[in-house]
Amino acid sequence: MDFLKILRSFEDFIFEAATWMLFYPLTMWRIVSRPLSTMRYSDSEQSDREDGRYDDAISPPLLLLFTLVLVNFIAFALHVPAPEGSSILTSQIVSSPQNLALFRSLVFSLLPLIAAVALLVAQRTRLSRATIRPPFYAQCYLAAPVTVAINLGGLFYQRAEVNNAWAAAVMIAAALWFMATQTRWFASKLQWPLLRAFGLSCGVVVLSGVYLLILLIPVALL
Repeated sequence: MDFLKILRSFEDFIFEAATWMLFYPLTMWRIVSRPLSTMRYSDSEQSDREDGRYDDAISPPLLLLFTLVLVNFIAFALHVPAPEGSSILTSQIVSSPQNLALFRSLVFSLLPLIAAVALLVAQRTRLSRATIRPPFYAQCYLAAPVTVAINLGGLFYQRAEVNNAWAAAVMIAAALWFMATQTRWFASKLQWPLLRAFGLSCGVVVLSGVYLLILLIPVALL
């Protein structure tokens, strides 16, 4: 009986891993080509049964985590060294694929979390895990392609054979796409004019940057 359970578990793992190879690029394409539609899809899936959610896509937090794992794999394959003069803690994080993936997951989940909280505060909705989850999931979808662009841009900067202008172009294009989509998302959710929604988007980015500095400064010094 135990052996059959192990076989069943292995069968489920193989099937899930195979479907990820299909649904990962499809989900990323849907986000890039139709970001607001994909974010609305994420909202609608929250009311579905738990075992049936995101049946034709990858769930947003898993998509973001898997994206960071892929970025880590690329970084280690390119043998990107730790920055010169790094602290002991920074070197330990950068030298371990597991530590780096966990650290990047924490860093790149800040923006979705703060954007979700900002939306609920603007809606005067009580903050709880249940109320934060839908906008956080939608924001994880939005963050995934931006994560790819920012991390790849950073990798390009560290490669001498790559023109830095290409790295800057990738990151600027990702930032513009993100701000445009974020502004439209806030405007749609709050029924605000675009200019006011853009102001909230800028505030979210600035606040995320402050929290990021609070997180990075101890890591850089220890």
